[in-house]
Amino acid sequence: MSRPPLPPFDAESAALKVRMAEDAWNSRDPDRVVLAYSEDSRWRNRNEFLHGRAAIQAFLIGKWQRERDYRLCKELFAWQGNRIAVRFAYEWQDADAQWWRSYGNENWEFDAEGLMRVRLASINDLRIAEADRQFRWPLGARPVEAPTLSALGL
Repeated sequence: MSRPPLPPFDAESAALKVRMAEDAWNSRDPDRVVLAYSEDSRWRNRNEFLHGRAAIQAFLIGKWQRERDYRLCKELFAWQGNRIAVRFAYEWQDADAQWWRSYGNENWEFDAEGLMRVRLASINDLRIAEADRQFRWPLGARPVEAPTLSALGL
């Protein structure tokens, strides 16, 4: 299975890969999201270490059960060859209706077919008031006209 754009990446293809990942994650559909990862993909997500699509899918199911009203914005930071570095922020609400903004960085490595074989994520959470939310688009993909992380100063 091939997942274009394929490495080696240039500025345009790396930015497209980032936006495709953002759109998939904003779908909150684990079955869709997991298809971007190789069968033997390795993850570090905060303090969790995952290996393989089945583990990733189970992780995503639990994530979106806990992180309600999830909205994500990703931004390309750097790229070279088959690697992309991304910064991101997402907002979500917990079971007690408390809003959070999670900030982080991801390092991605892709195989020749464009599937992510390594994802290393470092994430920090900030409690925010509902009035301080920045991501207010309807659930699903971020609208093209919505501001980027840089435009929001995040």
